[in-house]
Amino acid sequence: MKKTVFFGALATAALASGVASAATLDEVKARGKMNCGVTTGVPGFAEPDANGVWQGFDVAVCRAVAAAVLGDSDAVEFVPTTGKTRFTALASGEIDMLARNTTWTFSRDVDLKFEFTGVNYYDGQGFMARRDLGVTSAKELDGATICIQTGTTTELNLADFFRGNGISYEPVPVETGAEAAQQYTAGSCDAYTTDASALAAQRANFEDPTAHIILAEIISKEPLGPLVRHGDNEWGDIVRWTLNALIAAEELGVTSANLAEMAAGTDNPEINRLLGSEGNLGGMLGLDSDWAERALAVAGNYGEIFDANIGESTLINLSRGLNAQWTEGGLLYAPPFR
Repeated sequence: MKKTVFFGALATAALASGVASAATLDEVKARGKMNCGVTTGVPGFAEPDANGVWQGFDVAVCRAVAAAVLGDSDAVEFVPTTGKTRFTALASGEIDMLARNTTWTFSRDVDLKFEFTGVNYYDGQGFMARRDLGVTSAKELDGATICIQTGTTTELNLADFFRGNGISYEPVPVETGAEAAQQYTAGSCDAYTTDASALAAQRANFEDPTAHIILAEIISKEPLGPLVRHGDNEWGDIVRWTLNALIAAEELGVTSANLAEMAAGTDNPEINRLLGSEGNLGGMLGLDSDWAERALAVAGNYGEIFDANIGESTLINLSRGLNAQWTEGGLLYAPPFR
């Protein structure tokens, strides 16, 4: 019942807003910048640096779309959103796309009238607890207080998990990931639950990360990806195929180091179509032939973006896992550029 009421109310907001004007591309071009919804701050994924410049894995996707459309990766206004405000911001037209650790679900796709344009991170919900709590499994958290962001799938998954295992918990509701981390480290809750990637990101910023453990259980599937409003297929195609370009480029061996050389033409027809030396894929999107080259020039291909922001050489220290290319045992797979 809770889920139906929550999603239904947002669906009404989406419908009231007119869903989509079918002219987002024209609006973005006329405005000269793209408005991209991000988190209020998750290290490695989206967070302003000391100079207030947004950085991160999700931020790179926004910048790639802006470069493809406007020729300028800095022509982006980053709009911080919470679990509660993100969908109304998109439905109302305040933002042109949402790229903030948002899970692709049936209700969000169908009831809320949004269009998920792909998956840029395959995730799952986990739990973090202080090592001195002495638990090794989420099933040992019976009666625990747990920090949980409201307005998220994690809130619903948490209730399902505890009910299904016949145990109880006391929720400590919070609005943002930063607030959740603050409450958790202050001892206001015994454990903190959210997407496993976000747990790793938050733990990396703790004074002593080794004092906290991420428990073994992954209790849900959380395919995360950018989304746009229903009803503007042209804009949806641009966001979708920009993400696909980042993914395909890694599989095809197109990197930031060899991009200019590859763009001049290769013996691989798909690379040529992707980078515009053959065919007219850009024209089909309402863009020019160099759109994908510009997107890739921002921060490289998917693998380069992953490694630079959240990979094993960063404080976040995430392995590719399910987010490896399909040729390397992962789920990452871009449709053909043909």
